Amino acid sequence: MPRRVTLIATALMLTAGLLTAPAAYVARAFVTGPDVTDAVGGRGITWRPCEREPDVDCGTLAVPIDWSKPNGPAVRLALARRRATDPAARIGSLLANPGGPGNSGVDDILRNPSGFSEEIRRRFDIVGHDPRGVARSGSVTCPASVYNEMPDPVITSEAAFRAWVAYGKRLHAGCRELTGPLYDHLDAADVARDMDAVRAALGEERLTSYGVSYGTLAQQMYAELFPGRVRAMVLDGNMDHSLTVKEFQVSEAAAVQDGFDEFVAWCERDAGCVLRGRDVRALWRGLLERAERGELSWPGLFGRTVRAHDLLWLGVVLNEAPAWRRQAATLLALAGGPVPGDLPDPPGDGRAYGEFAELPTAILCEDFDLSLRDYAEYADVLRAANAVAPDLRYNPMPMGDMPICQGRLPGNPPHRLRYTGDAPLLVATSLHDPETPYGWSANVARQLGGKATLLTYEGWGHGVYGMTGCVTAVMDAYLISLTVPAPDARCPAEEPQG
Repeated sequence: MPRRVTLIATALMLTAGLLTAPAAYVARAFVTGPDVTDAVGGRGITWRPCEREPDVDCGTLAVPIDWSKPNGPAVRLALARRRATDPAARIGSLLANPGGPGNSGVDDILRNPSGFSEEIRRRFDIVGHDPRGVARSGSVTCPASVYNEMPDPVITSEAAFRAWVAYGKRLHAGCRELTGPLYDHLDAADVARDMDAVRAALGEERLTSYGVSYGTLAQQMYAELFPGRVRAMVLDGNMDHSLTVKEFQVSEAAAVQDGFDEFVAWCERDAGCVLRGRDVRALWRGLLERAERGELSWPGLFGRTVRAHDLLWLGVVLNEAPAWRRQAATLLALAGGPVPGDLPDPPGDGRAYGEFAELPTAILCEDFDLSLRDYAEYADVLRAANAVAPDLRYNPMPMGDMPICQGRLPGNPPHRLRYTGDAPLLVATSLHDPETPYGWSANVARQLGGKATLLTYEGWGHGVYGMTGCVTAVMDAYLISLTVPAPDARCPAEEPQG
């Protein structure tokens, strides 16, 4: 789930902006069928040059906040489009979702064409949107005064658990008041319906899409709800919507531990590692112990201590690419060594500076049931995570999100996928993904059935498009020509360059 640290708050302006599906979910899907999304998409998008980048088109599409009430209050989805560079070779539009939750597809397009190859840019209009609840599309907004009272993310007692539950009620009430009714309609199934309205507004008979990390969940829901409207769909680094809360946390812990193991192995074999020859695990353990005692400071920031929970984020974000040289230099600096010029920002600054704070975790709570009965169940989940991650302990992203989701039932309950379409789907992942574990994508491919092909990059990192020439060629051939790779296709690992 590539995104900012979940608890980082940004001052912003308000915008207008388990394995069986419960009956309520099925009924909701039935109410909002293809005719409804076609009608909403028929309202059209008014494109204009973007202020920040005139070569990119910007626009909005009004979609219902509650899809069961298509003529009710609406939220305006923000979109950005880079037109195909060769109109004569144009195939259509490619809708991209950069995940998160909380990442802006508009910003992704404004920065660059989402990292797609020259051939993809030649053949497709690349379209990004801010999903509902994100950035310009009605960003989830909370009162900073309540947000800044957030308790420690690691719960240590029944009293602390009850305090979190009570705090969560106040937080969600404040967020709902500022965000409005959209706050209760943030899940990936609603985003999938938005996607179909965007498809219709773009004039496409069928959808061509690319999603990475959390963006794959909306694609999975799209394949369920609109199976006959899929042309091509690349799901890169998948969420697994069938997991229980314990399965979710344990598999995430195992993934970050695997990423750390791979980092240690690289450091032992690569002369470019500034920690080569040292006991990296012992150094890491010492840093965690200092952080637990409140004695670990971030280099160059006097008085800025780093909590153990926040330190764990280095094992996540610096393994996304992965950026192992930077990770080694950062750990050495924390241990008193020289400070590198590319030292990352200190992890875990959870305060909101201003009147408002954003809470992308509210989106996660709408899709995954992370609720717990009591502290005993929380402690059981934490112990199980610790058991599979002796160095990293747990993944701080979902473990930090879990307390926020207490008492909030998902609008899109976890369930096994049901895809009945004929279009082949391409599921991709790396063997050593530190955020969306390899097993998640493998399980998604199994759930999607015979129409899904799993592409495995035998290396590292989170989100594999563009990682190597082999991976990019396979995905491009599929998106352009609908050429499906052989079952269980694999691309060999290439040593990361940083």
